[in-house]
Amino acid sequence: MSNNDPFVIIGGGLAAGRAAEALREHGHRGPVTIVTDEPERPYTRPPLSKEYLLGKKSRESIYVHPEAWYADQDVDLMLSRRVTALDPLAKRVALDDGQQIPYAKLLLATGASPRRLTAHGAECDNVLYLRRVTDSERLKEAFVPEARIVVIGGGWIGLETAAAARMAGADVTVLERSDMPLQKVLGREAAEVFVSLHSDQGVRVQTRAEVDHLTGGDGRADGVRLTDGSHLPADTVVVGVGVTPNDRLAREAGLEVDNGVVTDQALRTSAADIYAAGDVANAYHPRLERRLRVEHWANALHQPRTAAANMLGRNEAYERLPYFYTDQYDLGMEYIGYVPPGGADRVVFRGSADERKFIAFYLSGNRILAGMSVNVWDVIEPIRTLIESESLIDDTRLANPDVPLEALFG
Repeated sequence: MSNNDPFVIIGGGLAAGRAAEALREHGHRGPVTIVTDEPERPYTRPPLSKEYLLGKKSRESIYVHPEAWYADQDVDLMLSRRVTALDPLAKRVALDDGQQIPYAKLLLATGASPRRLTAHGAECDNVLYLRRVTDSERLKEAFVPEARIVVIGGGWIGLETAAAARMAGADVTVLERSDMPLQKVLGREAAEVFVSLHSDQGVRVQTRAEVDHLTGGDGRADGVRLTDGSHLPADTVVVGVGVTPNDRLAREAGLEVDNGVVTDQALRTSAADIYAAGDVANAYHPRLERRLRVEHWANALHQPRTAAANMLGRNEAYERLPYFYTDQYDLGMEYIGYVPPGGADRVVFRGSADERKFIAFYLSGNRILAGMSVNVWDVIEPIRTLIESESLIDDTRLANPDVPLEALFG
Protein backbone atom coordinates (compact mmCIF):
# COMPACT_ATOMS: atom_id res chain seq x y z
CA MET A 1 0.00 0.00 0.00
CA SER A 2 1.23 3.46 -0.91
CA ASN A 3 1.19 6.26 1.63
CA ASN A 4 -0.62 8.27 -1.03
CA ASP A 5 -3.56 5.86 -1.41
CA PRO A 6 -7.09 7.24 -0.90
CA PHE A 7 -8.86 6.51 2.38
CA VAL A 8 -12.61 6.97 2.88
CA ILE A 9 -14.48 7.37 6.18
CA ILE A 10 -18.27 6.97 6.17
CA GLY A 11 -19.96 8.75 9.05
CA GLY A 12 -20.11 12.17 10.64
CA GLY A 13 -19.71 11.70 14.36
CA LEU A 14 -16.84 11.66 16.81
CA ALA A 15 -15.42 8.41 15.43
CA ALA A 16 -15.20 9.83 11.91
CA GLY A 17 -13.51 13.04 13.03
CA ARG A 18 -11.02 11.24 15.26
CA ALA A 19 -10.20 8.71 12.56
CA ALA A 20 -9.26 11.45 10.11
CA GLU A 21 -7.14 13.10 12.79
CA ALA A 22 -5.38 9.84 13.62
CA LEU A 23 -4.62 9.07 9.97
CA ARG A 24 -2.88 12.40 9.58
CA GLU A 25 -1.05 12.05 12.90
CA HIS A 26 0.13 8.59 11.87
CA GLY A 27 1.62 10.13 8.74
CA HIS A 28 -0.83 9.23 5.98
CA ARG A 29 -0.34 11.73 3.14
CA GLY A 30 -2.93 10.46 0.68
CA PRO A 31 -6.49 11.69 0.19
CA VAL A 32 -8.80 11.35 3.18
CA THR A 33 -12.51 11.78 2.54
CA ILE A 34 -15.30 11.90 5.12
CA VAL A 35 -18.81 11.31 3.77
CA THR A 36 -21.73 12.14 6.05
CA ASP A 37 -25.43 12.63 5.47
CA GLU A 38 -25.48 15.38 8.09
CA PRO A 39 -25.10 19.04 7.13
CA GLU A 40 -22.71 19.52 10.06
CA ARG A 41 -19.03 18.73 10.33
CA PRO A 42 -18.29 15.89 12.79
CA TYR A 43 -19.45 16.57 16.32
CA THR A 44 -19.63 14.71 19.62
CA ARG A 45 -22.99 13.59 20.93
CA PRO A 46 -22.87 13.48 24.78
CA PRO A 47 -23.46 17.25 25.12
CA LEU A 48 -26.71 16.84 23.16
CA SER A 49 -28.32 15.27 26.23
CA LYS A 50 -26.22 17.15 28.77
CA GLU A 51 -24.54 20.57 28.62
CA TYR A 52 -25.76 21.67 25.18
CA LEU A 53 -29.33 20.64 25.92
CA LEU A 54 -29.13 22.53 29.21
CA GLY A 55 -27.78 25.64 27.47
CA LYS A 56 -24.46 25.39 29.32
CA LYS A 57 -22.35 24.87 26.20
CA SER A 58 -22.33 26.67 22.88
CA ARG A 59 -22.96 24.96 19.58
CA GLU A 60 -19.34 25.54 18.57
CA SER A 61 -18.18 23.51 21.57
CA ILE A 62 -19.72 20.26 20.31
CA TYR A 63 -17.59 19.98 17.16
CA VAL A 64 -14.66 17.58 17.02
CA HIS A 65 -12.48 20.11 15.17
CA PRO A 66 -12.66 23.78 14.21
CA GLU A 67 -14.08 24.34 10.74
CA ALA A 68 -10.69 25.30 9.32
CA TRP A 69 -9.07 22.07 10.51
CA TYR A 70 -10.37 20.02 7.58
CA ALA A 71 -8.88 22.32 4.97
CA ASP A 72 -5.68 22.68 6.96
CA GLN A 73 -5.31 18.89 7.13
CA ASP A 74 -6.43 18.39 3.52
CA VAL A 75 -9.43 16.29 4.58
CA ASP A 76 -12.26 16.35 2.05
CA LEU A 77 -15.43 16.80 4.08
CA MET A 78 -18.52 15.85 2.06
CA LEU A 79 -21.58 17.04 3.97
CA SER A 80 -25.22 16.18 3.29
CA ARG A 81 -24.15 13.29 1.10
CA ARG A 82 -25.49 9.79 1.49
CA VAL A 83 -23.59 6.63 0.62
CA THR A 84 -26.03 4.32 -1.15
CA ALA A 85 -23.80 1.32 -1.77
CA LEU A 86 -20.45 -0.15 -0.86
CA ASP A 87 -18.56 -2.40 -3.29
CA PRO A 88 -15.79 -4.30 -1.47
CA LEU A 89 -14.53 -5.99 -4.65
CA ALA A 90 -14.21 -2.85 -6.75
CA LYS A 91 -13.22 -0.86 -3.63
CA ARG A 92 -15.51 2.05 -4.17
CA VAL A 93 -18.59 3.64 -2.63
CA ALA A 94 -21.57 5.04 -4.50
CA LEU A 95 -23.22 8.30 -3.42
CA ASP A 96 -26.83 9.38 -3.79
CA ASP A 97 -25.98 11.60 -6.77
CA GLY A 98 -24.32 8.73 -8.63
CA GLN A 99 -20.75 9.74 -7.85
CA GLN A 100 -18.30 6.88 -7.26
CA ILE A 101 -15.42 7.27 -4.79
CA PRO A 102 -12.55 4.76 -4.86
CA TYR A 103 -10.71 3.73 -1.73
CA ALA A 104 -7.68 1.73 -0.71
CA LYS A 105 -8.91 1.50 2.89
CA LEU A 106 -12.34 2.33 4.25
CA LEU A 107 -13.67 2.95 7.75
CA LEU A 108 -17.33 2.46 8.65
CA ALA A 109 -18.17 4.94 11.40
CA THR A 110 -21.88 5.08 10.66
CA GLY A 111 -23.02 4.99 14.30
CA ALA A 112 -26.51 4.04 15.36
CA SER A 113 -30.06 5.37 15.10
CA PRO A 114 -32.78 5.62 17.75
CA ARG A 115 -35.31 2.80 17.81
CA ARG A 116 -38.64 4.16 16.70
CA LEU A 117 -41.79 3.84 18.73
CA THR A 118 -44.25 1.66 16.83
CA ALA A 119 -47.43 2.55 18.74
CA HIS A 120 -50.25 4.32 16.92
CA GLY A 121 -49.68 8.07 16.98
CA ALA A 122 -45.90 7.80 17.19
CA GLU A 123 -45.56 9.62 13.88
CA CYS A 124 -46.84 12.90 15.37
CA ASP A 125 -44.68 16.01 15.05
CA ASN A 126 -44.19 16.44 18.79
CA VAL A 127 -42.89 12.91 19.34
CA LEU A 128 -39.16 13.54 19.59
CA TYR A 129 -35.97 11.50 19.63
CA LEU A 130 -32.40 12.46 20.44
CA ARG A 131 -29.46 11.63 18.21
CA ARG A 132 -28.51 14.70 16.18
CA VAL A 133 -27.86 18.29 17.11
CA THR A 134 -31.15 19.35 15.53
CA ASP A 135 -32.94 16.86 17.81
CA SER A 136 -31.31 18.46 20.85
CA GLU A 137 -32.39 21.90 19.68
CA ARG A 138 -36.00 20.77 19.25
CA LEU A 139 -35.97 19.34 22.75
CA LYS A 140 -34.49 22.56 24.11
CA GLU A 141 -37.38 24.49 22.55
CA ALA A 142 -39.91 22.08 24.04
CA PHE A 143 -38.46 22.10 27.56
CA VAL A 144 -40.09 25.19 29.03
CA PRO A 145 -41.72 25.91 32.39
CA GLU A 146 -44.93 23.94 32.99
CA ALA A 147 -44.69 22.05 29.69
CA ARG A 148 -46.00 18.51 30.11
CA ILE A 149 -43.22 16.16 29.06
CA VAL A 150 -43.66 12.38 28.92
CA VAL A 151 -40.43 10.41 28.46
CA ILE A 152 -40.85 6.86 27.18
CA GLY A 153 -37.85 4.84 28.30
CA GLY A 154 -35.84 4.96 31.52
CA GLY A 155 -32.36 4.39 30.13
CA TRP A 156 -29.52 6.91 30.08
CA ILE A 157 -30.96 9.08 27.31
CA GLY A 158 -34.41 8.99 28.85
CA LEU A 159 -33.19 10.01 32.30
CA GLU A 160 -30.78 12.66 31.03
CA THR A 161 -33.49 14.30 28.93
CA ALA A 162 -35.91 14.03 31.86
CA ALA A 163 -33.38 15.84 34.05
CA ALA A 164 -32.92 18.58 31.45
CA ALA A 165 -36.68 19.03 31.10
CA ARG A 166 -37.20 19.19 34.85
CA MET A 167 -34.35 21.68 35.30
CA ALA A 168 -36.11 23.85 32.72
CA GLY A 169 -39.23 23.83 34.89
CA ALA A 170 -41.27 21.31 32.92
CA ASP A 171 -43.67 18.78 34.39
CA VAL A 172 -42.02 15.41 33.71
CA THR A 173 -43.12 11.77 33.75
CA VAL A 174 -40.80 8.89 32.87
CA LEU A 175 -42.37 5.64 31.69
CA GLU A 176 -40.31 2.46 32.15
CA ARG A 177 -41.44 -1.00 31.05
CA SER A 178 -39.38 -2.93 33.62
CA ASP A 179 -39.52 -2.98 37.41
CA MET A 180 -37.00 -0.13 37.68
CA PRO A 181 -34.98 2.08 35.34
CA LEU A 182 -31.36 0.95 34.92
CA GLN A 183 -31.83 -2.13 37.10
CA LYS A 184 -30.46 -4.53 34.46
CA VAL A 185 -27.41 -2.31 33.97
CA LEU A 186 -26.59 -1.30 37.54
CA GLY A 187 -28.38 -3.70 39.85
CA ARG A 188 -31.28 -2.74 42.07
CA GLU A 189 -29.49 -0.84 44.85
CA ALA A 190 -27.49 1.38 42.50
CA ALA A 191 -30.48 1.89 40.21
CA GLU A 192 -32.56 3.08 43.17
CA VAL A 193 -30.10 5.96 43.57
CA PHE A 194 -31.11 7.34 40.17
CA VAL A 195 -34.82 6.72 40.70
CA SER A 196 -34.78 8.53 44.05
CA LEU A 197 -32.73 11.35 42.51
CA HIS A 198 -35.43 12.02 39.93
CA SER A 199 -38.25 11.56 42.42
CA ASP A 200 -36.64 14.10 44.74
CA GLN A 201 -36.55 16.55 41.84
CA GLY A 202 -40.28 16.11 41.21
CA VAL A 203 -40.15 13.68 38.29
CA ARG A 204 -42.79 10.96 38.33
CA VAL A 205 -41.18 7.62 37.48
CA GLN A 206 -43.82 5.09 36.48
CA THR A 207 -42.63 1.50 36.19
CA ARG A 208 -44.16 -1.54 34.48
CA ALA A 209 -45.67 0.97 32.08
CA GLU A 210 -46.67 -0.34 28.65
CA VAL A 211 -47.62 2.20 25.98
CA ASP A 212 -50.75 1.29 24.04
CA HIS A 213 -51.03 4.33 21.78
CA LEU A 214 -50.61 8.08 21.62
CA THR A 215 -53.71 10.22 21.63
CA GLY A 216 -54.27 13.42 19.69
CA GLY A 217 -54.95 14.54 16.15
CA ASP A 218 -53.90 16.82 13.30
CA GLY A 219 -50.33 15.57 13.52
CA ARG A 220 -49.82 16.29 17.20
CA ALA A 221 -49.96 14.01 20.21
CA ASP A 222 -51.74 15.27 23.31
CA GLY A 223 -51.08 12.31 25.55
CA VAL A 224 -50.00 8.72 26.07
CA ARG A 225 -52.49 5.94 26.71
CA LEU A 226 -51.11 2.97 28.63
CA THR A 227 -52.28 -0.63 28.36
CA ASP A 228 -53.84 -0.39 31.83
CA GLY A 229 -56.16 2.29 30.45
CA SER A 230 -54.55 5.25 32.20
CA HIS A 231 -53.82 8.40 30.21
CA LEU A 232 -50.98 10.88 30.61
CA PRO A 233 -51.46 14.30 29.01
CA ALA A 234 -48.43 15.55 27.11
CA ASP A 235 -47.28 18.59 25.19
CA THR A 236 -44.18 16.69 24.05
CA VAL A 237 -43.34 13.00 24.06
CA VAL A 238 -39.66 12.03 24.17
CA VAL A 239 -38.76 8.51 23.10
CA GLY A 240 -35.58 6.91 24.41
CA VAL A 241 -35.94 3.16 23.93
CA GLY A 242 -32.48 2.30 22.67
CA VAL A 243 -30.68 2.40 19.34
CA THR A 244 -29.94 0.09 16.44
CA PRO A 245 -26.57 0.06 14.63
CA ASN A 246 -26.46 1.62 11.18
CA ASP A 247 -25.16 -1.51 9.49
CA ARG A 248 -27.24 -1.51 6.28
CA LEU A 249 -24.33 -0.65 4.00
CA ALA A 250 -22.22 -3.44 5.45
CA ARG A 251 -25.04 -5.96 5.35
CA GLU A 252 -25.94 -5.20 1.73
CA ALA A 253 -22.27 -5.40 0.76
CA GLY A 254 -22.01 -8.91 2.21
CA LEU A 255 -19.94 -8.10 5.30
CA GLU A 256 -20.53 -10.14 8.43
CA VAL A 257 -23.16 -8.38 10.52
CA ASP A 258 -24.47 -9.44 13.92
CA ASN A 259 -25.75 -6.66 16.18
CA GLY A 260 -23.53 -4.29 14.23
CA VAL A 261 -20.58 -4.80 11.93
CA VAL A 262 -18.49 -7.71 13.19
CA THR A 263 -14.76 -6.98 13.55
CA ASP A 264 -11.70 -8.63 15.03
CA GLN A 265 -9.63 -7.04 17.79
CA ALA A 266 -7.89 -4.84 15.21
CA LEU A 267 -11.31 -3.51 14.10
CA ARG A 268 -11.00 -5.27 10.72
CA THR A 269 -14.30 -6.41 9.23
CA SER A 270 -14.84 -9.61 7.24
CA ALA A 271 -14.06 -7.70 4.02
CA ALA A 272 -10.50 -6.88 3.05
CA ASP A 273 -9.42 -3.29 3.75
CA ILE A 274 -12.67 -2.32 5.50
CA TYR A 275 -12.67 -1.41 9.18
CA ALA A 276 -15.38 -0.30 11.62
CA ALA A 277 -15.31 1.82 14.78
CA GLY A 278 -17.73 3.41 17.21
CA ASP A 279 -21.37 2.50 17.84
CA VAL A 280 -21.66 0.38 14.70
CA ALA A 281 -18.72 -1.94 15.49
CA ASN A 282 -19.31 -5.24 17.24
CA ALA A 283 -15.63 -5.80 17.98
CA TYR A 284 -13.81 -8.70 19.60
CA HIS A 285 -12.32 -7.59 22.92
CA PRO A 286 -9.22 -9.67 23.72
CA ARG A 287 -9.19 -8.89 27.44
CA LEU A 288 -12.86 -9.77 27.90
CA GLU A 289 -12.71 -12.61 25.35
CA ARG A 290 -15.97 -11.70 23.67
CA ARG A 291 -17.40 -9.40 21.06
CA LEU A 292 -18.82 -6.11 22.33
CA ARG A 293 -20.77 -3.34 20.68
CA VAL A 294 -20.45 -0.36 23.00
CA GLU A 295 -22.74 2.63 22.46
CA HIS A 296 -20.76 5.10 24.50
CA TRP A 297 -18.59 8.11 23.81
CA ALA A 298 -15.30 6.56 24.90
CA ASN A 299 -15.37 3.91 22.18
CA ALA A 300 -16.02 6.52 19.50
CA LEU A 301 -13.15 8.54 20.96
CA HIS A 302 -10.51 5.81 21.21
CA GLN A 303 -11.33 3.10 18.67
CA PRO A 304 -10.56 5.28 15.63
CA ARG A 305 -6.91 5.61 16.63
CA THR A 306 -6.55 1.83 16.64
CA ALA A 307 -8.46 1.52 13.37
CA ALA A 308 -6.32 4.21 11.72
CA ALA A 309 -3.09 2.56 12.83
CA ASN A 310 -4.20 -0.76 11.38
CA MET A 311 -5.43 0.84 8.16
CA LEU A 312 -1.83 1.99 7.78
CA GLY A 313 -0.45 -1.51 8.15
CA ARG A 314 0.09 -1.96 11.87
CA ASN A 315 -1.43 -4.73 13.94
CA GLU A 316 -2.78 -3.15 17.11
CA ALA A 317 -5.55 -4.54 19.29
CA TYR A 318 -8.29 -2.42 20.82
CA GLU A 319 -8.57 -3.54 24.43
CA ARG A 320 -9.59 -0.50 26.45
CA LEU A 321 -12.24 -1.27 29.03
CA PRO A 322 -15.69 0.18 28.29
CA TYR A 323 -16.30 3.52 30.00
CA PHE A 324 -19.27 5.88 30.18
CA TYR A 325 -20.53 8.72 32.30
CA THR A 326 -23.67 10.68 33.05
CA ASP A 327 -24.54 14.03 34.62
CA GLN A 328 -28.03 14.48 36.06
CA TYR A 329 -28.91 17.43 38.31
CA ASP A 330 -26.09 17.56 40.88
CA LEU A 331 -25.07 13.94 40.35
CA GLY A 332 -22.04 12.98 38.33
CA MET A 333 -21.32 9.33 37.59
CA GLU A 334 -18.51 7.43 35.87
CA TYR A 335 -18.53 3.71 35.09
CA ILE A 336 -15.71 1.52 33.84
CA GLY A 337 -15.58 -2.17 33.07
CA TYR A 338 -17.98 -4.75 31.75
CA VAL A 339 -20.40 -7.07 33.51
CA PRO A 340 -21.91 -9.77 31.29
CA PRO A 341 -25.56 -10.65 31.94
CA GLY A 342 -25.62 -12.47 35.25
CA GLY A 343 -21.85 -12.10 35.53
CA ALA A 344 -21.63 -10.31 38.90
CA ASP A 345 -22.51 -12.25 42.03
CA ARG A 346 -22.51 -9.18 44.29
CA VAL A 347 -22.05 -5.41 44.48
CA VAL A 348 -19.83 -3.88 47.16
CA PHE A 349 -20.41 -0.24 48.12
CA ARG A 350 -17.72 2.12 49.39
CA GLY A 351 -19.42 5.23 50.76
CA SER A 352 -23.08 6.13 51.15
CA ALA A 353 -25.69 5.36 48.52
CA ASP A 354 -28.22 7.34 50.60
CA GLU A 355 -26.02 10.44 50.35
CA ARG A 356 -25.32 9.71 46.66
CA LYS A 357 -21.59 9.71 47.22
CA PHE A 358 -20.08 6.29 46.76
CA ILE A 359 -18.24 3.78 44.60
CA ALA A 360 -20.03 0.57 43.63
CA PHE A 361 -17.85 -2.40 42.69
CA TYR A 362 -19.29 -5.29 40.69
CA LEU A 363 -17.54 -8.55 41.54
CA SER A 364 -17.45 -12.15 40.45
CA GLY A 365 -15.75 -14.29 43.04
CA ASN A 366 -12.87 -12.21 44.34
CA ARG A 367 -12.29 -10.17 41.20
CA ILE A 368 -13.70 -6.80 40.20
CA LEU A 369 -15.48 -6.71 36.84
CA ALA A 370 -16.56 -3.06 36.89
CA GLY A 371 -16.74 0.00 39.09
CA MET A 372 -19.10 2.96 39.23
CA SER A 373 -18.27 6.19 41.04
CA VAL A 374 -21.05 8.59 42.01
CA ASN A 375 -19.96 12.06 43.08
CA VAL A 376 -16.53 10.64 43.90
CA TRP A 377 -13.80 11.92 41.62
CA ASP A 378 -10.37 10.89 40.36
CA VAL A 379 -10.90 7.19 41.02
CA ILE A 380 -11.49 5.77 37.56
CA GLU A 381 -7.81 5.07 36.85
CA PRO A 382 -7.25 3.11 40.08
CA ILE A 383 -10.48 1.19 39.42
CA ARG A 384 -9.24 0.45 35.90
CA THR A 385 -5.98 -0.88 37.37
CA LEU A 386 -7.87 -3.07 39.85
CA ILE A 387 -9.94 -4.57 37.04
CA GLU A 388 -7.04 -5.11 34.67
CA SER A 389 -4.73 -6.52 37.34
CA GLU A 390 -7.37 -9.12 38.27
CA SER A 391 -6.32 -8.62 41.88
CA LEU A 392 -7.97 -10.86 44.46
CA ILE A 393 -10.12 -8.55 46.54
CA ASP A 394 -11.24 -8.69 50.15
CA ASP A 395 -14.74 -7.20 50.41
CA THR A 396 -14.14 -5.63 53.82
CA ARG A 397 -11.10 -3.67 52.65
CA LEU A 398 -12.81 -2.80 49.37
CA ALA A 399 -15.75 -1.27 51.22
CA ASN A 400 -13.57 0.68 53.65
CA PRO A 401 -12.99 4.26 52.40
CA ASP A 402 -10.00 4.55 54.74
CA VAL A 403 -8.15 1.95 52.67
CA PRO A 404 -6.72 3.64 49.55
CA LEU A 405 -7.68 1.93 46.32
CA GLU A 406 -4.02 1.77 45.41
CA ALA A 407 -3.42 -0.41 48.47
CA LEU A 408 -5.65 -3.08 46.94
CA PHE A 409 -3.50 -3.64 43.87
CA GLY A 410 -2.28 -7.22 43.69
